[in-house]
Amino acid sequence: MKSQAKASFSQIFSLPVIVAALGYFVDIYDLVLFSIVRVSSLKALGFSGQALIDNGVFLLNMQMAGMLVGGILWGVLGDRQGRLKVMFASIFLYSLANLANAMASSLPAYAALRFIAGIGLAGELGAGITLVSEILPKSIRGYGTMLVASVGVSGAILANLVASTFDWRMAFVIGGVLGLLLLITRIRVAESGMFRAMDDQAGVRRGNFLALFTDRQRFRRYLNSIMIGIPIWFVVGVLITFSPEFALSLNITGPVSAGNAVMFCYLGLIFGDFSSGFLSQILKSRKKAIFIFMLMSMAGIGLYFLQGGQSPAFFYGVCTFLGFAGGYWAIFVTVAAEQFGTNLRATVATTVPNFVRGMVVPITTAFQLGRHYLSMESSALVVGAICLVVAFLALRGLEETFHKDLDYFEEFL
Repeated sequence: MKSQAKASFSQIFSLPVIVAALGYFVDIYDLVLFSIVRVSSLKALGFSGQALIDNGVFLLNMQMAGMLVGGILWGVLGDRQGRLKVMFASIFLYSLANLANAMASSLPAYAALRFIAGIGLAGELGAGITLVSEILPKSIRGYGTMLVASVGVSGAILANLVASTFDWRMAFVIGGVLGLLLLITRIRVAESGMFRAMDDQAGVRRGNFLALFTDRQRFRRYLNSIMIGIPIWFVVGVLITFSPEFALSLNITGPVSAGNAVMFCYLGLIFGDFSSGFLSQILKSRKKAIFIFMLMSMAGIGLYFLQGGQSPAFFYGVCTFLGFAGGYWAIFVTVAAEQFGTNLRATVATTVPNFVRGMVVPITTAFQLGRHYLSMESSALVVGAICLVVAFLALRGLEETFHKDLDYFEEFL
């Protein structure tokens, strides 16, 4: 019994899991870095006032649009060329984009580089989660993806520390260098056995993205997998990204930094990812764990708008709780990977989180549109309520996958 537990422990902390976790760490560093340096970088380019919000939304949307494109590209390649190739190619691309971003001198150049970086950022998480899900036994794969997500989101804390110590250009350079250093680990990581077995089998159609839309039942699984994650990115894309503006509107008694809000949110997310993954293993249910964390997200959003007149410390505490409640991200991506067969798994696991991230575009657009008719808080509340309702309905429509064997193929014409 002890030897079996020791074997399971060594599998959870195997090199592929560690590399996937570190890749996600650098991914998150870059993903949230823009939110942290949004104001300082745009001010350096000559913008001020309302332009900081408007151009900030534009650049964020460009990054997320790149992730939508990259999600499809890397997902299809992950099923056709392999999980490892995609994981490291995406790291290489966003590392180069980071380095180039440090030299941006105009808004169009900044936007183009955020789009390219978005494409690169789209591949690492889905490929890493797919790889980890396929190499670990089903009884412990939740722990593996929990480790990937928990280590990965701590990249946001490093991003804030770096941005607080260096100027925004150097912060991008450091992110690029970290990504390139990570590529060295590629040498000793092996490909998923399930993918190798599929690669040796003739006649299996792989990475057919359009097949997700040609069958009603398959499309329903895919859509529900996406929708359960949108409350997380409503919180990050609206409440956290624009926390300085919300703090003023809510009469918080002191200045609030977007960088600190991101750091505290992701600090909560680290513990949330760990707790949700652990809870799903204890309950032996992905859906029950997600439901509990969705309820906490709903409570956290309500608390965010009821904290008028509180201190910045209290505000950051709410951001931490929102991050913790959004910690079902680890299970969310795992559920997406578990819903589909080996020949579509990377396509789904890569596109789903990026479509959720890409939902920031319509979410922030709806938020901005609502501000023309409602107050800032009311607009955010309406958008957040819609996101939560959709997510609860989607969760209800998903199958439980905790005990599911992943060694099978999707059949389609």
